Amino acid sequence: MITATRIGGGDPPEFEVVVGEGASQSRHVVTMSQDLGERLAPGNTAEQCLEAAFRFLLDREPKESILRRFDVTVISGYFPEFERELPRYLSKS
Repeated sequence: MITATRIGGGDPPEFEVVVGEGASQSRHVVTMSQDLGERLAPGNTAEQCLEAAFRFLLDREPKESILRRFDVTVISGYFPEFERELPRYLSKS
């Protein structure tokens, strides 16, 4: 289970993303500009974009390895294929 919730309305807005697996969960604070969200996931909400981004990440590393606080732009630094692969994860929403 992955749930993204807006927690701050700054620029860029902050979101809390909770990743639950069985009885354990991890919490992450993620920022993502509105412009980036619209570019990465046109027609989707920021929350849907972040949930897809976390599905992408979880296919590559355990939830415990995901940074606790980051901006979505750092994902491409670790995984250059992120922006190319994200539409596939969005279609699984």
